Amino acid sequence: MKCRSLMIQGTASHVGKSILVAAFCRILRQDGYNVAPFKAQNMALNSFITKDGGEMGRAQVVQAEAAGVEPDVDMNPVLIKPNTDVGAQVIIHGRVYENMPASLYHKFKKHAREFVRESFQRLSEKYDFIIIEGAGSPAEINLRENDIANMGMAEIADCPVVLAGDIDRGGVFASLVGTIELLSEDERQRIKGFIINKFRGDISLLKPGLDFLEEKTGIPVLGTLPYFKDIYIQEEDGVSLDSSLIPSGGNGKIDVAVVRLPHISNFTDFDPFEREPDVNLRYVNHGEKIGNADVVIIPGSKNTIDDLNYLHNSGYVQEILRHYKNGGSVVGICGGYQMLGEYIEDPFHIETSLESINGIGLLPVRTLIEKKKVTTQVTAKIHQLNRFFKNAEELTGYEIHMGKTELLSKQYMFEIIQRGEKQTSAPEGFISEDGRVWGTYIHGIFDNDGFRQDFIKLAKLTNGISVPLEKYDSFSFQEFKDTQYDRLAELVRKSINMEAFYRIAGLR
Repeated sequence: MKCRSLMIQGTASHVGKSILVAAFCRILRQDGYNVAPFKAQNMALNSFITKDGGEMGRAQVVQAEAAGVEPDVDMNPVLIKPNTDVGAQVIIHGRVYENMPASLYHKFKKHAREFVRESFQRLSEKYDFIIIEGAGSPAEINLRENDIANMGMAEIADCPVVLAGDIDRGGVFASLVGTIELLSEDERQRIKGFIINKFRGDISLLKPGLDFLEEKTGIPVLGTLPYFKDIYIQEEDGVSLDSSLIPSGGNGKIDVAVVRLPHISNFTDFDPFEREPDVNLRYVNHGEKIGNADVVIIPGSKNTIDDLNYLHNSGYVQEILRHYKNGGSVVGICGGYQMLGEYIEDPFHIETSLESINGIGLLPVRTLIEKKKVTTQVTAKIHQLNRFFKNAEELTGYEIHMGKTELLSKQYMFEIIQRGEKQTSAPEGFISEDGRVWGTYIHGIFDNDGFRQDFIKLAKLTNGISVPLEKYDSFSFQEFKDTQYDRLAELVRKSINMEAFYRIAGLR
């Protein structure tokens, strides 16, 4: 069967494109198709490492999970990871290409177009169907030249487009009609349907607006998706980190506070805690106090030195040290692990003009920022010298970092037993003598159910919270995610005219 494709574009960022692609990936999989997601250009600080060590955006990993296929860097050939307000690290086919200011990248896109075409062609040879996600809006006139994210990608794939709008923000009819008006005639011909997203209320009250929209544009509305909060799909963007939505600790729960760094990356590391009944997870935004947290976590960062400077200048280092002195626990993941050490050196000025900076000083480790980026999946186990965590199961995760950390003691956290396809035996991470401070380079460590269970129990004991004598059964995060993809697919099937969708997709 010839591979077919369809593209989901939006009137703006955050209108629900990623969720819709995940939903259609799951629906097509349920209906017997071998389907893959695709996003030509993704700008995100949350990334994932594939089996062959390639780096790609987390949104396409979520969509691949929904499709039941292995994540592949060809699903996201161009990944842009901002590291300053005007520049970013550009990753092509899973590997670092170079750092570029925005003005240079805009010119580079005509070359990136060929990288995108190559990836799409390779996927087309493997799958029956490809669901393509746009980026931002196709009506961003200033970005139209050499576009690879929206209509430029639709041209490469020669596919129909469904345009989504977010009614919860207001002005959805104006944004849909306005987007169509700003497209060229050829581009308008590609738009085959509208989807209204995030609707609240009585659907019958929306009918006059839908009738007007179809009459005005001649394009059918495929359906209206209700606003939902009870279906969990991992998010890629920091827009979801709203501490005001998450209660603090108490009632036998541990309060886990994640410091929201200016360049925070891979905050999806902590998503499993959102569904743990004994954990309250919150993010500490700029100007907010850490408060009476039981555990403070310093997450990954795309610019570790800048973010460590932020912690020093904003008073958070003093708060973290006071928290530890008062009996609290502190965890660092990747860049956060580097920050917990004695100092970080950057002699090649990879991140900033500073050559070195003092760390928080809670772990006897030192980090040197190197030119080569480490990107690999890992399998690990609790190190034999680690007397605080005793779970015997193998742990999986991935590393993304440009620093090499020297351990100045033997109180290791983990033993790496496999990097990529290569068997090995190497110490990784560090844990303090009292067990209250530890750090690791391993992203996704809390996705491991047994390890997460032990972490929660240890945090409870450390903070004087009673632990039931019976075994505390932590839920399976992977099984939970799988059920959520099914629930999302069911909701979309009920809300969207799937027969019309299949006709537009060329599958009917």
